[in-house]
Amino acid sequence: MRSIVTGGAGFLGSHLCDLLIGKGHKVICIDNLVTGKTKNIEHIKSENFTYLKHDITKPVYFGDKIDYIFHLASPASPVDYLELPIQTLKVGALGTYNMLGLAKEHKARLLLASTSEVYGDPLVNPQPETYWGNVNPIGPRGVYDEAKRYAEAITMAYHTHHGIETRIARIFNTYGPKMRANDGRVVPNFINQALKDENITVYGDGKQTRSFCYVSDLIEGIFRLMMSEYTDPVNIGNPTEMTVLEFAERIIEITGSKSRIVYEELPVDDPKVRRPDITRARGVLGWEPKVKLEDGLKETIEFFKRTE
Repeated sequence: MRSIVTGGAGFLGSHLCDLLIGKGHKVICIDNLVTGKTKNIEHIKSENFTYLKHDITKPVYFGDKIDYIFHLASPASPVDYLELPIQTLKVGALGTYNMLGLAKEHKARLLLASTSEVYGDPLVNPQPETYWGNVNPIGPRGVYDEAKRYAEAITMAYHTHHGIETRIARIFNTYGPKMRANDGRVVPNFINQALKDENITVYGDGKQTRSFCYVSDLIEGIFRLMMSEYTDPVNIGNPTEMTVLEFAERIIEITGSKSRIVYEELPVDDPKVRRPDITRARGVLGWEPKVKLEDGLKETIEFFKRTE
């Protein structure tokens, strides 16, 4: 099987490349390195692996048959998409359009890596795939939220109008090795502050909730979805919910840090709750997360210790 992974030098994309190579796929990793890093893939020494530096908002063509397209390319953290708002919108719109065109040309199956952010600041908890969301299209997070909502819409349009085989994964908070230390998300922020005994910054009162899925579980869920026959969106994430304050305390405990918790103003449109309903993933894919939070955090903390 020949598979394309867009955003393949990023956090999730590089882990996916590893899994696909391990399953015998020939992998073409496409990344323009706006947020991805070649160090995430430089360990892959395989004749079945090719890296192509390319911006998928511009068309790309391949002569050899393509079987699967895993479309993960996009800035994915608030730090990135607030700094790169136009690029975020373009990769969600033009990038998805180009990858769907490639899938049509090769009669390939395409999986869109969507996001829990399509639910915005949700008014229901946990969030099932049938929930339409509560999104502010002109707020600071709108460039990412709406890019992914549009990407879902055009993906489903290609599926219904052109008969393209498509899959949509709504990815919830994921953590693990290869996360960027400065990507602005809660896991690397808290871990790096704790390792340096710096104050741990909690936004708002810390009572907003999150759920955290270890990267190996998430990648397994994505692969199972691609190989399934299910075409509606599927939540992939960990349904175990905790407050941000509880999470900060857990990080301090595991690292043995002397850090203190300090509070700052909550960013605009920051979700108050975030927890996936994974009933569909359990039923359709036979999937649910297996890695316990403490075990996953220990692996992640060790990674950040090595890369300081």
